[in-house]
Amino acid sequence: MEIIEYSSSRAKQVADLFYMSVHAIDSLIYGQAQKNAWAAYPIDYGAWQNRLALTKPYLLLIDDEVAGFIELAPDGHIHCLYVSPVCQRKGVATALLHHVFCVANKLGIKQLYVEASFIAKPLFEKFGFLLQHENNVVRNTVVLVNFTMSKRL
Repeated sequence: MEIIEYSSSRAKQVADLFYMSVHAIDSLIYGQAQKNAWAAYPIDYGAWQNRLALTKPYLLLIDDEVAGFIELAPDGHIHCLYVSPVCQRKGVATALLHHVFCVANKLGIKQLYVEASFIAKPLFEKFGFLLQHENNVVRNTVVLVNFTMSKRL
């Protein structure tokens, strides 16, 4: 495992990983309409390239392939944490979170916050994030539930 800073040459891999990880979620947790609203097809690679150029996520590589990524904003917002379906339960999310904790400490960020999905909520709880409130996000007339959580550093 190696964590690197984002490079535009990895944009397609990141966008594909995002799409695959959302669509691998059990449909009993998020239905197909919710997954389609969350991660639409076809993937808009141009929009992803633009977004990633701004957010500059940290990428975790396994055998030179993107296994996961995490975004940390200067205000402590973890906007994305996604792991490839084939790399889940292998410590990828844990390694990315530990990396963000180190970066946040170096930058003097005192608090982290995230809008976690049903799937991610237990992971963030394990790392000491506390539930602030539940959110209903509407995308393309479809409601997605997530949870605002925060952690003091």
